[in-house]
Amino acid sequence: MTMGTDWDESSLLCSDPRNSETAMDNAPDRYRYVLERRVVDMPGAHWTYCGGATALLARLIAKGSGKTLHEFARENLFDALGMGATEWATGRDGEPFAASGARMSVGDLARIGMMLLHGGKSGERAIVPAEWITRCITPVISADEVRRYGYQWFVMDIAFGKPKGWAAGRLERMWLAQGGGGQRLFVIPALQLVVAITSGNYGKEDQGIPPARVLREVILEGIV
Repeated sequence: MTMGTDWDESSLLCSDPRNSETAMDNAPDRYRYVLERRVVDMPGAHWTYCGGATALLARLIAKGSGKTLHEFARENLFDALGMGATEWATGRDGEPFAASGARMSVGDLARIGMMLLHGGKSGERAIVPAEWITRCITPVISADEVRRYGYQWFVMDIAFGKPKGWAAGRLERMWLAQGGGGQRLFVIPALQLVVAITSGNYGKEDQGIPPARVLREVILEGIV
């Protein structure tokens, strides 16, 4: 998310044709659209959420493997985790919505978090190399005042628990995957905790607040 190109899909609703992700999906060639964006910042210097970057990753996977993104994910991750039915939505051009098109049950979403929590393993079976998991959740750049970013994963510290005297509440590292509409996958390794939440708050500016409140006010409150 540090390509340094002219890209805005955070301040505009998906229904707005000026939204960069929407414009990419509507372009005759989505990959050419991404690669033709003007460079407006030093690459690697600043974080800007860019579904186009994820689309390029998906294209590399498809070209390198000779399979569709969903086929590759199914064979190398979803089936290995014992997941049920999944879908990866595609556009009118047949290409996947790489950054937003994956569909699965909330239980299967949690399986991905459990695999991450256990260093790339499902039971005794290694699914993803542990070294790659470490790189994914190692902060590379700040996304904002609270969140940092690794490889397609947010990393942040979360405070919870009632302060005692002058002592602050407990602070722990958390890994986070988040999707439009309030989809969230929280992983708190110190607590051996995985929380998957799905919701349908699409098009709402505060769509991320309900899952955050569920985590803080219900789940973590019940642990302390």
